[in-house]
Amino acid sequence: VQLQASGGGLVQAGGSLRLSCTTSGRTFSSIMGWFRQAPGKEREIVAAMSWTGMDIYYADSVKGRFTISRDNAKNTGYLQMNSLNPEDTAVYYCALSWSLVPTKSVEYRYWGQGTLVTVSS
Repeated sequence: VQLQASGGGLVQAGGSLRLSCTTSGRTFSSIMGWFRQAPGKEREIVAAMSWTGMDIYYADSVKGRFTISRDNAKNTGYLQMNSLNPEDTAVYYCALSWSLVPTKSVEYRYWGQGTLVTVSS
């Protein structure tokens, strides 16, 4: 299984970005998660979505601003990020899990390489 995250960049506060995560290999029934890691901080979960899309999790810090989605036919997941602020600056990673409680990074088996999001004030 391989994952490739893309879509990061530099954006002004209040702006938007859409991250994409393209997967390959056996990903059936996986949970897709998006994580981020800011300089000097631990990696934290941002959002996660089940294979069917019926179960979705958002970190409190992004609720109402970020939207996770996935298109299994295209083997691609997305993270739409709106109303960005400088605190959202981080390297964003997508990952896949088959755990029952996929809110922690240790529950994720496969990871993409990360894409940098920088939000200027």
